Amino acid sequence: MKNQWLVRGDVNGFFGLMFDNLTVLSFLAGILVFAFQYPAQIVYAKMFPGTALAVLFGNLCYTWMAVQLRKKTGNPEVTAMPLGLDTPSTIGIALTVLGPCFVSLKSRGMDERQAAILTWHVGMAIMVMIGVCKLILSFFGDWVRRIVPQAGLLGSLAGIGMALIGFLPLVDIFGVPVVGLVALGLIFYNLVAQRKFPFDAPGVLVAVVLGTFLYYLLGHFKLLGVEVAAPRLASLQTALPLPTLGFLDGFGEALKYLPIAIPFGLLTVAGGVNVTESARVAGDDYKTRDILLVEAAATLLAGVFGGVAQSTPYIGQPAYKAMGSRIGFTLITGLFIGLGGILGYVSFIVELIPRAVLAPILIFVALDIVSQAFIACPAKHAPAVAFSFMPSVARLLQIKVSNPAWVLPATFAALLKEPGRALPEMQVIVALGNGFILTAMLWGAFLAVLIDGKLRQAVAYLAVLAGLTFFGIVHSAMPDGNMYLPWLVPSPARLVPFEFTAAYLLLAALIFALSFTRPIAGGGHQCAL
Repeated sequence: MKNQWLVRGDVNGFFGLMFDNLTVLSFLAGILVFAFQYPAQIVYAKMFPGTALAVLFGNLCYTWMAVQLRKKTGNPEVTAMPLGLDTPSTIGIALTVLGPCFVSLKSRGMDERQAAILTWHVGMAIMVMIGVCKLILSFFGDWVRRIVPQAGLLGSLAGIGMALIGFLPLVDIFGVPVVGLVALGLIFYNLVAQRKFPFDAPGVLVAVVLGTFLYYLLGHFKLLGVEVAAPRLASLQTALPLPTLGFLDGFGEALKYLPIAIPFGLLTVAGGVNVTESARVAGDDYKTRDILLVEAAATLLAGVFGGVAQSTPYIGQPAYKAMGSRIGFTLITGLFIGLGGILGYVSFIVELIPRAVLAPILIFVALDIVSQAFIACPAKHAPAVAFSFMPSVARLLQIKVSNPAWVLPATFAALLKEPGRALPEMQVIVALGNGFILTAMLWGAFLAVLIDGKLRQAVAYLAVLAGLTFFGIVHSAMPDGNMYLPWLVPSPARLVPFEFTAAYLLLAALIFALSFTRPIAGGGHQCAL
């Protein structure tokens, strides 16, 4: 097995990683086309090819890194780091940058195609700026991994897994339950319960094929309650991704959205650090800097070649290892997605496979992430891991409540200024959700070192939280997550940076004072798992 490039487990890994990427592309296209009436042809022929090229580049790099690690360690069971499109930022940028930009440009008098092309250029410019930011920050990843406890690193990922990667797809599954639950159950049967299908067929492929078949069969007989129509083969369009300076045309407009977009880049850097730690715990010790440099280069490449979604190492690397995947799955996934963006079959598959069938793959990855966080961390740090979930829950609530399809913008604005409360409940939810990955990491780290009795380190984490809060890097009071100078924030949102910061500093002062007291023997918290 030592020199094998492809093993049986790579087949399952390929279908899992490939469908993960298709799921994100499906969300991107769905938001732009259906929520903002953006032209589908530009999404498929302009945005997808460059985005897919970045996935090809990143997975080729990670495959090569896995080969080198296998040679270095002599371990034939090294699993490559999977790279794909970042789910939270792809959805977030579609909802808060690309869609609103398209609507704004049309409202200024541009015709639909002009507005769509400039919006595409804005998306490219955002990717270039995020890529440069990530490139610089890549050199600090190892330092972060060394100083932040595992509870902070893995707990923040587990929160994302539970609230965003897990729960949101669950809604899609039960939106078409006859189809979605069947696909989910088959994924559980094969990948969670470790039961084999007849002829050792790949579980992900079986679930997707059977789920898709059920969807169109039941839809044909009008048994799903929704209109079902398969995409036409005529919709296949070839589009070669070529380098372009179109992103320069979008820079001016993109600067308006920079405070929204850059935090997404920061979050994937933090996530990349966490992912590397997750892989290390699972047995594959990659260099954090190298993992981050590849994701930064892939994001930058996407922007130059027309892509509008940033790439990131996927947080389910141990899940792919559990599937038996090794090195080949990233190679064939990169080739499949990259060529699919060029030849057009990725767009066709995105339209063909229902989200209720793709969603169970994300559920499996989410469960593996959450499980690993509790298993890998010391048992006494379980409260810190659980505490790290909270910001992701707030982010989930914010995403849903701020969606104009759910709550009218005027109603949402009124909730942010609820009379009779100094800090309205909706304002607190928004603040807790903004910067949620960094918040979760720091909360988990703070509580972990507090449990360990390292009070001065706990004070340091609180001080960092206070500094980041004051300028809106975390706990931004603005609904769109903008950073700011706190004295320029309008009331009542202005209370957030001042009161949250004061709270962190006051707690830091109290714990610092307690650090001079003598600990009571046996007074520590015990948590049995």
